[in-house]
Amino acid sequence: MPHGDDLETRFNELVAQIDAEERRKMRAAAKKGARTRRPSRSERPPGRADHPPDGRPGHLGGPPRRIGRAWLAMATITALIAAAGVVITFRPDLLAPSGAIPEETMPVAAAPVPEETQPVEPEPAESQPVESEPVAGPFEGSKAEDYAEGVAGFVMPEAKAIGGLSKKDVAKGLERARQLLAASRLHRKTLMGGEPKPFIALLYPEERSWFRKNLHREGKRNTRSWVTSFAPKTAEPASDVIKVNGRTKLSALKKDGITGAKLETNYVIVYAIRRPGQPGTTMRLVVHHRGSVLVYRDSRGLVTWVERWGGSATPARCDVPDDGYIHPFYRDSVPDKEGPAGAPVDPYDLDAPEHKGECRPSTGA
Repeated sequence: MPHGDDLETRFNELVAQIDAEERRKMRAAAKKGARTRRPSRSERPPGRADHPPDGRPGHLGGPPRRIGRAWLAMATITALIAAAGVVITFRPDLLAPSGAIPEETMPVAAAPVPEETQPVEPEPAESQPVESEPVAGPFEGSKAEDYAEGVAGFVMPEAKAIGGLSKKDVAKGLERARQLLAASRLHRKTLMGGEPKPFIALLYPEERSWFRKNLHREGKRNTRSWVTSFAPKTAEPASDVIKVNGRTKLSALKKDGITGAKLETNYVIVYAIRRPGQPGTTMRLVVHHRGSVLVYRDSRGLVTWVERWGGSATPARCDVPDDGYIHPFYRDSVPDKEGPAGAPVDPYDLDAPEHKGECRPSTGA
């Protein structure tokens, strides 16, 4: 058993962590506890009966033992810990660090993980490979390996005067289309399901209010599908690099008495994603964007109007609600309740036929 002096040393170290006022109160409680404390039945040494074998009352196995310094110290510590428990119950600040709690340490309510993100049979942790050497990049060996990175991939045709518009007006329209592409397909918060504020800000005022009104609408008119947004808790970026390849066609516009320029956008955007917090699930997801932007002049000045904006994603689930979000399909995802049908489509093919509202198989991302 530790010597009484050792226990007193530990006791002093414990007390040193509490301020002077609390120590004064706790010492008073300890002294009171030492005076009033009496052994209870459960505190008696084991293997001893209440009476001797012959039934005569008397001392339990001999004369009473003198309580030494060590037992006094133990009683004091016990009383102090009990007193400290009361203090901590009403003064939790004694155990908490001073100052504001850093935001990253504050508890966050855990959101339920969507069913489609759950793997069929998670691989045991002990059998997962340990990365001891650098692994190949997520685009290595794919068609996207040589694509441009980010906004540099949204290549625009050379501006020229067309449809009654000057070269300068057409150049402005082309630049606005490029900005719309970047805001809808590359913006980090938009990709993670946030409000697509940069894209909204680029829309013409009348179109802007309509877009906001339908952003959370159920069904096919949901404007969330105008931008790339992964369903909450289904994906996170596995790389800061996003690969882009494609083209924009510039032609004259003549429609409903309006003349100007028509920009037809056609791009493949390739993302490296994974299940949140699971590097071993990294995969490529391809979005084939198609859209058209009308550029013309009226009494309000130069107008850049998004006539059409959408696309398809591969690999994505077929059996989810039409909520405008992309629900990735991982290699270990639960099989679709409603599988794709038809001939396989190459998601990298800019000239692949468009299948509106259909879920088709692909040749792989």
